[in-house]
Amino acid sequence: MPVKLYSYWRSSCSWRVRIALALKEVNYEYSPVHLVTNGGEQRTDEYRSLNPMKQVPSLIIEGKTVTQSMAIVEFLDEKFPKQGVRLFPEDLTTKTKVREVCEIINSGIQPIQNLSVLQQFDDQEKRMEWGHLFIDRGFVALEAFLKTTAGKYCVGDVLTAADAFLVPQVGNALRFKVDMSKFPIIAKIDEELKTHKAFIAAHPTKQPDCPENSG
Repeated sequence: MPVKLYSYWRSSCSWRVRIALALKEVNYEYSPVHLVTNGGEQRTDEYRSLNPMKQVPSLIIEGKTVTQSMAIVEFLDEKFPKQGVRLFPEDLTTKTKVREVCEIINSGIQPIQNLSVLQQFDDQEKRMEWGHLFIDRGFVALEAFLKTTAGKYCVGDVLTAADAFLVPQVGNALRFKVDMSKFPIIAKIDEELKTHKAFIAAHPTKQPDCPENSG
């Protein structure tokens, strides 16, 4: 039974999981869920039966559904421990640092600028102001944290789940016109990761549901 990922090209949570799947060398079928058109396909009864939160991503593997990006990434790492990159290192202290970076982004930054929050504003300018404010504020904290952990990547010189979480959030920052020159560590790691084949393959513009004019 093939692995199936319900994803939206621009969703940063889906983007993280696509990176993790690529780093773990797991082949999968891509099933797009458009979050904006058709009234939001995540709201259909069919999709809600898979994911009661009406969010992406959702991963189907061996007939079972896993939702929430952090849970999916941890599941993949434990399901395929000897395959591809080890996303959460064996060393407890290092593993904890990886989780901290993930959660700064996953819990502390991304949800506040998520589509469901932004849609509370009718004015596009207000949406931009809100997203910019909370990403910028979160990056101040993340930059300070990375000063204590970063090497070539977020935690030392080995790829981890933290890097899979970082790149999509930088993508959001650029959309909301955050000045990345204020965050040299984040920007440097992001530039390094952009050249890695897994990150290239997972990029939104490489996804089958990406509009032609979004490259």
